[in-house]
Amino acid sequence: MKCGNAVHGGMFEFTSQVFSSAQTVKKEEGEHPVSKKPKRTKEEIEEARLVKIKKKEEEEQSRWRWWEEEKYEDGVKWKFLEHKGPFFPPEYQPLPDNVNFYYGGKKVKLSPAAEEVALYFAQMLDHEYTTKKVFRENFFKDWRKEMTHEERSLIKDLDKCDFGELHAMHKAKVEARKNMTKEEKLVLKEANLKIVDEYGFCLLDHHKERIGNFKIEPPGLFRGRGEHPKQGMLKKRIQPEDVIINCSRESSVPVPPAGHRWKEVRHDNSVTWLASWTENIQGSIKYIMLNANSKLKGEKDWEKYEVARKLKSCVDDIRNQYNQDLKSKEMGTRQRAVALYFIDKLALRAGNEKEEGETADTVGCCSLRVEHITLHEKLEGNECVVEFDFLGKDSIRYYNKVPVVRKVFKNLKLFLVNKQPGDDLFDRLNTAMLNKHLSSLMPGLTAKVFRTYNASITLQQQLKELTNKSDNMAEKLLSYNRANRAVAILCNHQRAPPKTFDQSMANLQAKIDARKETLALAKTELKQAKKEAKNKGTSDPKLVERKKAAVKRCEEQLLKMEVQATDREENKQIALVKTNMGTLTNKIYNKSQRDKFAWAIDMTEEDFEF
Repeated sequence: MKCGNAVHGGMFEFTSQVFSSAQTVKKEEGEHPVSKKPKRTKEEIEEARLVKIKKKEEEEQSRWRWWEEEKYEDGVKWKFLEHKGPFFPPEYQPLPDNVNFYYGGKKVKLSPAAEEVALYFAQMLDHEYTTKKVFRENFFKDWRKEMTHEERSLIKDLDKCDFGELHAMHKAKVEARKNMTKEEKLVLKEANLKIVDEYGFCLLDHHKERIGNFKIEPPGLFRGRGEHPKQGMLKKRIQPEDVIINCSRESSVPVPPAGHRWKEVRHDNSVTWLASWTENIQGSIKYIMLNANSKLKGEKDWEKYEVARKLKSCVDDIRNQYNQDLKSKEMGTRQRAVALYFIDKLALRAGNEKEEGETADTVGCCSLRVEHITLHEKLEGNECVVEFDFLGKDSIRYYNKVPVVRKVFKNLKLFLVNKQPGDDLFDRLNTAMLNKHLSSLMPGLTAKVFRTYNASITLQQQLKELTNKSDNMAEKLLSYNRANRAVAILCNHQRAPPKTFDQSMANLQAKIDARKETLALAKTELKQAKKEAKNKGTSDPKLVERKKAAVKRCEEQLLKMEVQATDREENKQIALVKTNMGTLTNKIYNKSQRDKFAWAIDMTEEDFEF
């Protein structure tokens, strides 16, 4: 298999819940019947329910209710911090003797460093990345840096490289993992649990807290999002000598792997990270942080929403101010006013400046270029329309046609005078300048706070409009998801429809059709039961009540499925959080989210207003 003939593979996408139709297992001649799981007794079901309740109560009792404690003075994040440090990936294992790399049809024995990088490429041959020009060029350039002088003299053309045997070995390992026995999977699971127990927790102010990402990312080839200019570059192996450890002075300092030492050990309680290092692709600092439901993360979320709630009291004054600034004699002030208008009304991200060629060509409001907007005096029945078309965060396209007030439209026309498509729209403004101005209007106010505020207010307004007290649980969930979708549209949270969407909907529709048939049958049986009940000699006087209950149950199940189908169709291109069924809170938020926002659930009443 030549690398030039790599097969296009599937890209990462958001997953959707797939409803699979029931499958009939055919028994071949002489085959033993498929054993069914024994039905649990009422006593066993009740016992399991009580165990679940007890476990939930124990979790609640052991939960650290940090939000009820007195906060530390400004800048202090913790008083005590102890952990084991990061978990490093295993060292590279050389290829077996029967797996070879070929160049120009001839077997070539690579040095360990070059062989390791070659394997990274071979593992990706089923992905479309390896067909992209930029990816291949970046990979080959970095691969040659890992080669010996003799290897560089020989290997000069990537198209002559044959990674077929390396790729086959990788696929065989993947298949072997898929086909592991239950016993093998259990051994692997137990080994992973031991790693989590040792490295996955820390002591924060003498409370046991879960660490979010305690594993150092293994080396490999950088992919990036969208058409990233650095895709294909080598992500180098991180060594302990690259890592800075952060812990309290009185704690036990993590022990580095044998034969290694840490780059540095710090005792800085003004930061929330446990370890850090600099990755080689973009020179950005990577951190090991606590889990999303930890105190440190929770405090940060709490502060974010509290600042957004404070904005509610002065947002009208700020809006009046930027509307007045649209007529300012200073061009910079006008640009700031228009940018604030966009951030407020459209929930655009502020955007940060990037070095040319360093990252994918993504922009925010302050970094918009002339080519990203088109002005229309009239469009689709509206006046003063701005047509946006640019790549936002994570290379997600933002495309929108928005009517704006006349003053904003006139200013935009002024900003475009004597500018080329690649010129900055706001050439006298950047994110730092905008945030400095906002902080002078309200302490802690940034462009990001506007986005949080508008998203929260939109959700609250939509819930008031869409929900009714008389709605059943399925209808309430549909209303919530519709409100959530309005926020997602405002914030440009998009996704491509899942590849499994059509099949998933077909499966769900089949279930709906089957449930309709069941309901029709239940109604027929109820009608028959009522007829029989008229006869005084009926043997089962409660038959009618049971049949009524069966009809009601079928109707509720059918409504639930139909609501689910509507919800799924409406949200197929919107990135929403999907949840399972339970109480209303459990339906909206999954367990991880409930743990993450335990402080909010505990601190708010039923009549809470943002």
